[in-house]
Amino acid sequence: MGKIPALNYRIMHKILVKLGFKKTRQKGIHVFYRHNDGRTTTVPNHKGQDLAKPLVRAIINDINISVDDFVSTMNSI
Repeated sequence: MGKIPALNYRIMHKILVKLGFKKTRQKGIHVFYRHNDGRTTTVPNHKGQDLAKPLVRAIINDINISVDDFVSTMNSI
């Protein structure tokens, strides 16, 4: 299992789009994403701040992929 990286919202958005997620709506700072197969996740958009590592792990669990797959997708951006 790879290490969880600290990311900001923009990088997380690019990763989710590359994985096939689409931004469906936003309420305040929370941005909601949905995949065609029904998976969903929510990402807070705090400008100028990184997402905490436990939050990144929760998003990875929401989208149901492994940490290694997530890191390899992140590296390919």
